[in-house]
Amino acid sequence: MNSAHTKKHSTNKEVEKLTITNWALEDRPREKLERLGADSLSNAELLGILIGSGNTNESAVDLMKRVLNDCNNNLNTLGKLSIQQLEEYNGLGPAKAITILAACELGKRRSLEKAEERHNISSASAIYDYMHPRMQDLDIEEAWAIMLNQNYKLIKVMRISHGGISETAVDIRIILKEALLCNATVIALCHNHPSNNPFPSGPDDQLTKRVKNACELMRIYFLDHVIITDGKYYSYRESGKL
Repeated sequence: MNSAHTKKHSTNKEVEKLTITNWALEDRPREKLERLGADSLSNAELLGILIGSGNTNESAVDLMKRVLNDCNNNLNTLGKLSIQQLEEYNGLGPAKAITILAACELGKRRSLEKAEERHNISSASAIYDYMHPRMQDLDIEEAWAIMLNQNYKLIKVMRISHGGISETAVDIRIILKEALLCNATVIALCHNHPSNNPFPSGPDDQLTKRVKNACELMRIYFLDHVIITDGKYYSYRESGKL
């Protein structure tokens, strides 16, 4: 590493550099990540978010550009630096140095792990097998939405209502909002009947119709509405009602 770059003493500059808070809103790292996603940011910008601030002459991003330049712009080289070596840079104290090395270690560990296998949920029986353990002991009704990608791989499940003994209220707007936020293209709905009667009620039919119509409007495929009881289920799809 070049010692000229690592001195704590800042150099005099005729032109004062802008801090990140003076940058245009669309150029600020945090706002840029929120708007465009993490992959749109440079390494220096991502590290700048982590350390939060730079020094009197450099923004957090400019400081990390300089650190990365001394590491030949190689994150592996950055991760091999010690806390003491990072502290040689003006603006990097122990807390920031530890944050940088912790991020590098997390990146290394992530690269060593296999991607989590997503559940395939493409049928009523798959919905039942996945949700029954979560619902079998409930003594009140709960409704859950299952968000899937176009290959019927699970993105997330979310409880959308927690109701009474005989029925539960569902806000369809919440379902669609969550589906859009997680880029789901397929939705399934399920709820339990504490009475252990798997057959749908009139309100169940109305809810199914409303969810189906809303999904069609948003060009999201409504896979099924499954009523779960202990040991059996009712599927609107299998019953020809979708």
